[in-house]
Amino acid sequence: MLETPDLRRTAEPRRRSGLRRLTRSTSGVVGLGLTAVVVVVAVVAPWLSPHPPFSSVAPSLEPPSSAHLMGTDALGRDVLSGVLLGARTSLLVAVGVGLLAALIGISVGLLSGYTAGRIDDVMMRATEFVQVLPRFFLAVVVFALFGPGIDRLIVVLGLTSWAVLARVVRSETLSLRQRGFVLAARALGARWPRILLRELLPAVLPSTLTFVGLIMAQAILLEASLGFLGLGDPNAMTWGFLAGQAQRYLRVAWWLSVFPGVAIMIAVLGINQLGDGLTEALGRRSSSRPRA
Repeated sequence: MLETPDLRRTAEPRRRSGLRRLTRSTSGVVGLGLTAVVVVVAVVAPWLSPHPPFSSVAPSLEPPSSAHLMGTDALGRDVLSGVLLGARTSLLVAVGVGLLAALIGISVGLLSGYTAGRIDDVMMRATEFVQVLPRFFLAVVVFALFGPGIDRLIVVLGLTSWAVLARVVRSETLSLRQRGFVLAARALGARWPRILLRELLPAVLPSTLTFVGLIMAQAILLEASLGFLGLGDPNAMTWGFLAGQAQRYLRVAWWLSVFPGVAIMIAVLGINQLGDGLTEALGRRSSSRPRA
């Protein structure tokens, strides 16, 4: 009598080995640490924030002190509270844009590369059209027509950020569609959705993680740029809004621009490094695992 393997017992060593490979990479350790800091701060920001972010709680332009660790702005608002709560907005934008762009880009890339022919031509022409769209100015136009909002920003950036990812996934799929494991799946009668999800998707995933990280980092920078120009959501505290409020006081209040800028740098650097570490870890795993 044949014994069926316990999937829970085999999955646990795989997770441990994947985490071990990630921690062996310098970029993985740095990215994991910085991203973890941003995520933890975003989750516990309402409890860590000493004051409401839009309330005047002290004299204006007060330098960092024991009472206000990051000082106050021109209206007497606590900068530390704004930086902490701004992490939630930036993380929400990054995750939302990354998920939407990854869903569209990976789907289009897999289907285009696997089917080829006319479907491939139509999808690539649509991808090229999306690729040349100016995302920043398109977001400005959408805000002008429908009003600013985090949900609108996520939709606009997500629908215009998947083109490069789709082309990368398509090129990977074209090189894999005639490999032995795909031909074997076809010979066994597997339908194309199963081949895309079970055979091709795990193979192209390592090369896509870096681009997803870049998309998320770019989303944070674009949101900060819009907030810096005063085009963000006025009801949401963001790092770009804090940096925009600081541009008039760069010579007299250095802390207004330094602390939001450092927060943006940590978030962008952490996501980029984490993407590189995951790509290296998954690439090492896929290269060391032979396929029949």
